[in-house]
Amino acid sequence: IMLHSTLALSLLLIAVSSNLAMAIKKEKRAPQTLSRGWGDEITWVQTYEEGLYQAKKSNKPLMVIHHLEDCQYCQALKKSFAENEEIQEMAQNNFVMLNLMHETTDKNLSPDGQYVPRIMFIDPSLTVRADITGRYSNRLYTYEPQDIPICKYTPSNHSCFRIC
Repeated sequence: IMLHSTLALSLLLIAVSSNLAMAIKKEKRAPQTLSRGWGDEITWVQTYEEGLYQAKKSNKPLMVIHHLEDCQYCQALKKSFAENEEIQEMAQNNFVMLNLMHETTDKNLSPDGQYVPRIMFIDPSLTVRADITGRYSNRLYTYEPQDIPICKYTPSNHSCFRIC
């Protein structure tokens, strides 16, 4: 009976520890909530102010993606952005990244209106780069999924993500 109790206790401990290990693994794999689906491997800042601070400190430009969950164009762009390994690597290594579902108080981030999706860039000197635009004259800072493969970044100049 003692052997039977010891065996049962051992099996119980193994089951508990294996469930705990699976829970820990699941916890580690949980997507980063700040990514909101734009890329879980990217380090995202939480606020515009934090983004400006990190841009200046790291000497990397800040990319601000304005989007909404219920916007079909935002969802399509997000999917292309998240699935493109080159863009994900560029975003992680060459930018401070922020995605926002609300407007900031900085009116420089909406020079031609508050629409989504909208991507704005702020260089490390904290200048909003209004000159970096997409291909639409009525919404200068909007990008579409088909724009993702032709987005380029040149580390030597921070006029990045220019559509050719």
